[in-house]
Amino acid sequence: MSSSQRGVFITVEGVEGVGKSTNMAFIAERLEQANIPFITTREPGGTPLAEDVRSLLLEPRQEVVAENTELLLMFAARAQHLGEVILPALEKGQWVLCDRFTDATYAYQGGGRGISVNKIADLENWVQGKVRPDLTILLDAPIDIGMARANKRGALDRFEQEKRQFFENVRNCYLTMAEEYSRYRLVDASQDLANVQESIKLIVDEAIELYGESRGS
Repeated sequence: MSSSQRGVFITVEGVEGVGKSTNMAFIAERLEQANIPFITTREPGGTPLAEDVRSLLLEPRQEVVAENTELLLMFAARAQHLGEVILPALEKGQWVLCDRFTDATYAYQGGGRGISVNKIADLENWVQGKVRPDLTILLDAPIDIGMARANKRGALDRFEQEKRQFFENVRNCYLTMAEEYSRYRLVDASQDLANVQESIKLIVDEAIELYGESRGS
């Protein structure tokens, strides 16, 4: 792939317990099979500094984290992640496969916390400029299913300890974005893994066919 051809930016979104980690690995395998140069990364995180911010955000603590503090920390980590990892990869023609991105901020800090969409959009435009995902795969499942799976993984982080209504609001925000943005592909993650991954395979193969020709796979 020529360095003059921009890479493709794919994000995987969803609430806790929908299988993002497992299916990120599945998508990576599909890209490898297609000989697509790519990197995998995650948010918050993706660089040493941004991973430190992730720890600050996820660690349960006695002190109440102010909503604006949480929002600004998310975008501080994102700014570092974009500058150090995402943009350089895309500029080299690599595809970027990212576990969550700014849509998660709209869902969690907007839908979950009730922060103004306009406030989030202002930060999005400032930090990202025109950078947006090319494709977003939303893994969706009822909250009861997702949280039952999350509870089996061990100790819950600060977000996972939120009440059910918080996650219902997050999920509803995601579903609203899925209806609004054509880049979204919705996958029923309540199905068994084989069916989930068959759906994902079709989506990823479509992207490879679409972007491979236009961007030089």
